[in-house]
This record gives sequence, structure tokens and C-alpha cells, in this order.
Amino acid sequence: GWMMSVTMAFGSFSAGSTSEGGGAIAFPVMTLLFDLEPSLARDFSFMIQSVGMTAAAATIFRRGIRVERSALVFASGGGAVGVILGIELVAPLLNPASTKIFFVSLWLSFGVALMWMNRSRDRQVFERIHSPRALDRAALLGFGLVGGVVSGITGSGLDIVTFSLLTLAFTIDEKVATPTSVVLMAANALVGFGWRMAASAEPIAAETWNYWWVCVPVVVVGAPLGVRFIADRSSFFVVVLLCSVVTVQFVGALLVLPPSPRLYFLAVATFGSGLVLYSSMAALGLIRLRLPRAQA
Repeated sequence: GWMMSVTMAFGSFSAGSTSEGGGAIAFPVMTLLFDLEPSLARDFSFMIQSVGMTAAAATIFRRGIRVERSALVFASGGGAVGVILGIELVAPLLNPASTKIFFVSLWLSFGVALMWMNRSRDRQVFERIHSPRALDRAALLGFGLVGGVVSGITGSGLDIVTFSLLTLAFTIDEKVATPTSVVLMAANALVGFGWRMAASAEPIAAETWNYWWVCVPVVVVGAPLGVRFIADRSSFFVVVLLCSVVTVQFVGALLVLPPSPRLYFLAVATFGSGLVLYSSMAALGLIRLRLPRAQA
């Protein structure tokens, strides 16, 4: 129990301060270090983020921190459908080792994309999507759906996918995209938790509830602290922090998981698919710039 409390002290702080939800810390620790079932770790991620990230979201709104409201509406709608599809249809198809390598490989591709999008420190960024078009709404809904499916497998995902979409396709400032992704993942975790409680055939394990009760007091303090901490930090600081975490996660997985050609293939395929996903977001950004009524 105390190990999970320490883990979530870091996880909740990360959840409030970056686009990486607390579940993104809890999931690899629980599955790789504690060797727990991915479904158990995913459920715990939903449950703990429902408390921690909701606390962080409340802090964001109370402090008047800017968020992208179009993204909140459309990405959360796609994410709500996606998380249910991920829980019921996709997650059962993956065995534990595959789920673990899928998680860290997808996050590694996110880290690479994040470094690439920040290669120019003086790039022009915006604080909101000006006059969203049908294409913009469709992109937020569609990528929200993809992010929700990832959440349904690993307990987080909508946050990183939407954060990437906002920064790559819509050139939104990371200082706006980060709190937006925090609010989105809070809502997505509540949907996932609610679905597992009310609609899933398989009940949430008693062990998961025990971990949750131990960690709730930690995350309600840690997540708001993370929000306050990051408010005065630069976007580049956020990027370095995130990339450091995802690299450690990936290397840790390679060291812990038993080596097999199948797992290595899945790692490469997931990493490649992630890069395609983020490249398509960047391409969408270029298309938007060529359309009338581009951001100004």
C-alpha cells in the first residue's frame, strides 16, 4: 500500500503539471514493477484519476487558467465513446505483455513527436482555435475517439492524443494545451470508472479498491500542487519533463519484460503507428493553414 501511495504522489503531481495523466505513471509501475494485471492497473488509473485529475481540473477552473473550450466539447465526446469501445472490444484482445509494450511504445512515439514539434523555440502559437470549422470539429471528435480507445486499454490516452492534436494541428500553446488535456482526462476517467462500475460484466477487483482507498488522500493534494507548480514554468520545461518520463518507462519495460520477437515487433509497430498518428496531425495543421479563415 505505501509503495502505491509514493507512486501516486509522483503520479498525481505529474497529472496536474503535464499532459501525462496520473494513470500514465500508475499503469507502468503497477504492471512492470508490481507485475499486476493490466486490466487491474487500468481500472485503478480510471479510479484514481477520477479523484486526482478532477481535483486538478477544479483548480484550473478556479484559478481561471486558460483552456481550449472547443476541444473540451468535441474531444470529450469522441473520448467517451472511445473509452467504452477500448474497455469492451479492444483490451480483451491483448495479453498482459502486449498491453504493457503497447503502452510504453505509444508513449515513446509521443515523446519523439513532442521533441520534434518543439524543435523551433520561437514558433508561432495560439491560445485558442479561432472560429472552428467542420474539419476542426471532425478532427477533435475523431482523434478524441482514438484517444478514448487507448484510455480503455491502459487507463490514459485521451490526454496525450488531444494534447498532440492541439499543439501539432492547431498550433496551440502548450501552456493552454496542458490544462485542456488535464480537464479532458478527468472527464474521460469518470466515464471509464462509471462504465466499469455500472455496465461492465466483470466487476472491479477488490485489490483495486484497496489501492484506491490508500491513494485518494495523496492525489487530492498532489494534483492541485502540480497545477500550481507548472503555472510558472516554461513550455520547454514541460517538454523536457515529459520526454524524460516516457524514455525511462520504455527502457524499464525492455529490461523487465521477457524478450520475444513478437513483443519487439509490436513495439516497433506501435511506435511506428504512433509516429504516423502524430504526423497526420501535423499534416492536418498544414492543411488548415492553406484553408480560408486560417488562424490569425
